[in-house]
Amino acid sequence: MSVEKNKAVIRRIYEEIFKKGNMALIDEVITPNYISHAPGGQEYKGREGFKQFITQTRNAMPDLDIKIEHIIAEGDKVAHCGKMTGTFTGEVMGIAPTGKKVTIIVTTISRFENGKEAEAWMVYDQLSMYQQMGAPLPSQ
Repeated sequence: MSVEKNKAVIRRIYEEIFKKGNMALIDEVITPNYISHAPGGQEYKGREGFKQFITQTRNAMPDLDIKIEHIIAEGDKVAHCGKMTGTFTGEVMGIAPTGKKVTIIVTTISRFENGKEAEAWMVYDQLSMYQQMGAPLPSQ
């Protein structure tokens, strides 16, 4: 699959799944053996893990808006940087909602197999996220 088609898949994930909650699209754009590596050692595995991550994020910030700021691709990889904004009104990771506005910049490198996202490495500023949420920092 071409790099342009892979970039289009990432755009669909942002627009259709993150923003609109279209979970039916997941089977079309995510491989069954998907794995996401997130800060703090969190991993989301398979399509169910991806659905869990999306549900968690959308429940925590029902007014979630996400925009792609940068996207580049080469071979089977797509690097993308997105800006997520929302109001922290739903519990997430055991943290009670505070009603505060949150803006998080997430940078991800996605690996593709047969036109579907198979693996993702995400990086974001956890300290800033917790501070904006008004939440205590996780204990070590």
